[in-house]
Amino acid sequence: MEYFLQGLTMGLAYVAPIGLQNLFVINSALTYTRQRALLTALIVIFFDVALSLACFFGIGTIMQRYDWLKPVILLFGSLIVIYIGVSLLRAKAEALDEAAVPDSVAQTITTACVVTWFNPQAIIDGTMMLGAFHVTLPEAQSLTFIAGVVTASCLWFTGLTLMISVFRDRLGAVFLCRVNIVCGGVIVFYGVKLLLNFWELV
Repeated sequence: MEYFLQGLTMGLAYVAPIGLQNLFVINSALTYTRQRALLTALIVIFFDVALSLACFFGIGTIMQRYDWLKPVILLFGSLIVIYIGVSLLRAKAEALDEAAVPDSVAQTITTACVVTWFNPQAIIDGTMMLGAFHVTLPEAQSLTFIAGVVTASCLWFTGLTLMISVFRDRLGAVFLCRVNIVCGGVIVFYGVKLLLNFWELV
């Protein structure tokens, strides 16, 4: 139980800071029905758990072995992230109501994958935090620890979606549009920052 709680607390510290995943989940909860927002959260959880497992069991080794991989992820990731942010900035207030048509499941899966796996900062942070911690754990407790990390991801994104969805019902379309603009602006900022990091590498 001790190692599970350690994994739980570290997992929460890993996913809680505002980042691309959280902004994507928040935007979905503000824009779509609760059921669809929960589906989005589950898709994000899947990719987040996959990334956590990869970082925990050694994705850093792959990144170090193939030097060309990081700039490729930076370039394509930054461009796609900027596109997502611009799309949010262009959203119209009247579209942000309960009847808003959500993206297809395929589009949601693609976006969730991008904000998770095409975010080099998330990969680097996850490798340093989870990968480094893995080395310090007793072998028998590794699975218990990572189970806590996985649980944290499930609790965080599901809870965030439900909380935002409840308050969303009390908010007007204009307010939702303003939140969309803020989220879009932050995402564009992330994308530009990644693009600058790519430029520095090459």
